[in-house]
Order: sequence, then structure tokens, then C-alpha cells
Amino acid sequence: MPGDPIRRELARLRRPALAAAVIGLAACAAGFFLDRQLLLRSYLLAFLFWTGLSLGSLGLLMVQHLSGGRWGFAIQRPLEAAAKVLPLCALLFLPILLGQAEIYEWAHEDVVAGDPVLELRVGRYLNTPFFVARAVLYFLVWCGLALLLAGKSRARDEGAASAVKWLKGVSGPGLVLLGLSITFASIDWSMSTEPHWFSTMYGLHYMAGYGLSALLLMVLVMARLRHWEPASRVAQPPLFHDLGTLSFALTMVWAYFSFSQYLIVWSGNLPEETPWYARRAQGGWEALAAALLLLHFVVPFFLLLSRRLKRSAVVLARVALCLLALRVLDLYWVLAPAFHPAGPSPHWLDLATLLGLGGLWLLVFYRNLGAAPLLAREDPRAAQLESQAHPA
Repeated sequence: MPGDPIRRELARLRRPALAAAVIGLAACAAGFFLDRQLLLRSYLLAFLFWTGLSLGSLGLLMVQHLSGGRWGFAIQRPLEAAAKVLPLCALLFLPILLGQAEIYEWAHEDVVAGDPVLELRVGRYLNTPFFVARAVLYFLVWCGLALLLAGKSRARDEGAASAVKWLKGVSGPGLVLLGLSITFASIDWSMSTEPHWFSTMYGLHYMAGYGLSALLLMVLVMARLRHWEPASRVAQPPLFHDLGTLSFALTMVWAYFSFSQYLIVWSGNLPEETPWYARRAQGGWEALAAALLLLHFVVPFFLLLSRRLKRSAVVLARVALCLLALRVLDLYWVLAPAFHPAGPSPHWLDLATLLGLGGLWLLVFYRNLGAAPLLAREDPRAAQLESQAHPA
């Protein structure tokens, strides 16, 4: 609708997203000729971050269908819009697929031939045909779940009473499939950059981070749209309090998984496991780890305990924006030491890939968000949420 203020705002937001995409992708094109390997390694980080927003949104979408929480009703359509960016993410994976030899040492036959550990792992798991097949399977599962859930949600708006039961019935097994696929994808795309190392907590760390990233995005979206109907009916202090509380919980889960992985490796003290942390405890990586501990855990822990802060859309959005930036730094700390063991080596291509992929991701997200009513219709949670809302 031309007169819809929400859609006008989304149209305005598409302009800076388009500019970011054009500038970022142009810089990436230059980087392709200057240093292809560095470009692809930066590209991997950006791809994992933006794809993680879609995967985290898909997970939260299924959680809210199962829980029936009022917070879930308010952000259901933004979650669907973010999850439906996954077909774009599948296309964005092609450069990684085509340039895997620039990223992964297991893709080099000469390196594998002189390493008995790699020979075993490449023969059984880390080989190009199986790597490609698994990636295709992951995206089929993710895109299928996202499109089916969004389609059934729209069918519910049109009066299909059976859609409610269907959405709950699919969300349970869907969460299991999502958890398993994210675990294996994190092993394939991130952990295999250091193929001699392994951790049973690795996938859980990624799942917690993706869920937190998606929730932070929802805070930013609802804070931005809260002035206009129909968002103004639900984007009230009680909603932001709920989102802030959930952000606090997921921040704690992320910290718990991160510490648990470290504790397991430290207590085991095995030569196959300790080098991963030893590499990240020198050359400046330890400073980044300390910053993440302070800014990604300690500070949010105390800030998100405040009821007043969580009920303020403006303040909570600022906290969410800072935490979302720290999510990028967390991924950088996990991934980049495999490529820069001597210490942090930030490059302009890191920013270029984040801008280019982020601009494309946001363009599709805003388009998806404007293509459906912002609030799901025929949902009993609508009246419950509005009845508890009051002006800030």
C-alpha cells in the first residue's frame, strides 16, 4: 500500500542498504584481482555472520511457534522475513564453494599427502564431493523450512485453521534438523579451517551466537518501526522488556558454551586440542579475547539486569547494536587465527565483504518484510499483547 508508513520506512532503509551493497561489492571486485586468497577468507567471515542472522531467525521462529509466547507474535513476521533470505545465502555460498582451495588446507592434495591425520579425515569426510553434497543438503533443509513456515503463516492469515497445528507439528522436528545441520555446517565451514583440531562444543557455540544475533536484530527492527501502525500497537515497553530478557538469557548461554569448551580443552590438556587456544592466547589475540569477555559478557550481564533499560526501546536498541558488532568480533576471534596465527591482521576487505554481503542481505530482508502484513492475523496473542501494552 503506497500510504503504509511501515512500507515507506522500509523503502527508505533500502537506499543505504543498496549503497552498502554497491560499495562493498565493488571493493570486493577490486580485492579479487589484488589478493584473491585474502578476499575469500574475509568473505567467509562475512558469509558466516549474515547467514547466521537467517539461521538464528529460523530457529527463533520455530521456538515461538512451539512456545506460543506473546513476544513471538510481535516479531514473527520479521523472523520470517530474515529466514526467507536463506535462498540468497545459498547463492552467496558459491564463491566459497568455488574458492575452497584458497580457504581450506585440506583441499590441497600435496598438503594432505604428507599428513596422516588429514589423509584419514579427507578420505572419510573432508573431501570436495562430500563437502558439496552436505552444503546442498543444508540449504535444502534450511530453505525448505523457512519457505514452508512462512507460507503456512500466510495461509493462517487467510483463515486456514489447520495451519496452527501444522506450524507446531513441523517446528519440533524442524528445530532438531536445524540444530544438527548448523553443527555440521560449522564443522565444515569454520572448524575445518584448522582440520587437526576438533571440539564437541563447537556447534553449540555457533547455535547460541546465531540465536543471539537474530534476537538483537529483532530488537533493532522493532525499535525502528515502533512509531507507526501496526508496530506501535505491540512495540511497547513490555515487548522490549521480554526481548531484553531473552537477550540476557542467550548472552549467558553463549558465555556458558564458550567457557565450557575452554574448560573441556583445559582439563583434558591433550596435544591435539590445546594448540587452538594456545594460538589465541598470544600475538594480540589474547587482548581480543579479554575484550570479548568484558564487553560481550560482563557489561551486558549488568546492563540487561536493569528493568528500566530493557523497557526503553532506544537504550535497548543501542545495547543491541553494540552486541551485534561484538558478534562479528567473536566470529573473527574464532575464525581469523587460522589464517593469521601471528596476531590480528584486520584488512579493508574484512569491512568490504561485510558491507557487500550485508547490503544484499538487508535489501532482501526489507523486501520480504514489506511483502506481508507486519502482524500475523487471526492470532489470539494479538489481543493479549495489546491489552498489556501502555505508553512509554
